[in-house]
Amino acid sequence: MAKWTGKSRGTLLGYRIFVYCIKNFGVRAAYGVLYFVASWYFLFLTKSNRYIFYYFRERLGWTHPKGRLAVWRNYFVFGQTIIDKTAIGAGLRDRFTYEFDGIDHLKRMMEDRKGGVLISAHIGNFEIAERFFGEIDFDYQINLVTTDFEHGVIKEYLESVSDRKSSIKFIFIKEDMSHIFAINQALSNNELICFTGDRYFEGSKFLEEELLGKKAKFPAGPFLIASRLNVPVAYVYVMKEPNLHYHLYTRIAQVKHRDAQGLLQSYVQNLESMLNQYPLQWFNYFDFWEDVD
Repeated sequence: MAKWTGKSRGTLLGYRIFVYCIKNFGVRAAYGVLYFVASWYFLFLTKSNRYIFYYFRERLGWTHPKGRLAVWRNYFVFGQTIIDKTAIGAGLRDRFTYEFDGIDHLKRMMEDRKGGVLISAHIGNFEIAERFFGEIDFDYQINLVTTDFEHGVIKEYLESVSDRKSSIKFIFIKEDMSHIFAINQALSNNELICFTGDRYFEGSKFLEEELLGKKAKFPAGPFLIASRLNVPVAYVYVMKEPNLHYHLYTRIAQVKHRDAQGLLQSYVQNLESMLNQYPLQWFNYFDFWEDVD
């Protein structure tokens, strides 16, 4: 049974190829490379194929042929989000359009100057959110809490080709729990803390809740912390749509003090609603429901 190891798919060579295509031929031309990349993944990555096919076939209830085609399409869309992120960082922001759904909620939640918690997921393309925030006078520092350690080299490369350095700060989860102090310090500075709530890391605390009709494990940390800190909490997703268009969604969570399970239930309901709208943008390539033989 495969577990998430804390590392995400993607290599430095792949990013270099995308950057070369974007700079020399444009974003849409770079998408053309994805026909080969998605096909290679589809033909040779047997484990991730099984996990993502399970999502389409068993959790969404799609037919076998539709589910198999969706595996390839999922890889293709995932590649598009990487190209888009790279292109926007390299100064091609004006090639994209975007819309905000609920940004007023996000502004209101910051009015008390107490900081706030954003909970997202590995769907869509949340990493480009800061580029959009910067154009609507949303002047708040975002801190991303993560365990994805291998991104150091890729992050350095993307910054080297970017028109400006990313303003997102990273707080890495530590075994000695020192990340809790960093989180509290950021909140005391009226900053935003962003978690992804859909990847349980083997060996860490977890909570269980039903997603798409079957129970799964979720990391306990984001929901324990968000329910105890007495700060506003919002769910935020940046979803890809056709024609280089993105849609940012913000929904305020109703949080009861120290009710981590209740917050998780609310999160799962919100996540399901997004997956119903954007089923191809689920980018968890491991045995999420622990149900694949």
